[in-house]
Amino acid sequence: MKLIEKIRLDCFKMDLSHQHVGIRDHTVCRERCSLRSCLRICPAEVYQWNDEVSAEILVQYVQCIECGACRIACPWGNIYFDYPRGGFGVIHRYG
Repeated sequence: MKLIEKIRLDCFKMDLSHQHVGIRDHTVCRERCSLRSCLRICPAEVYQWNDEVSAEILVQYVQCIECGACRIACPWGNIYFDYPRGGFGVIHRYG
């Protein structure tokens, strides 16, 4: 079973009033960052490049497994990450 398939077995109770992870400035991603490591490092595929509409990185924060790898991988420090408030976030079912 692939990692993304295992992640989809987890439950997510998201706080829709607070996005706990995201991009600070999309201009930095478009104009300075050629690596776009966040697209490759996130095991839950939270970050996706959207070239068709806005040429920016889309953040699907509701599927975040709260590992924090994205903020470490960004060479520009352009990703903010806070753990969700108590009672919200990912609930791991297996392992």
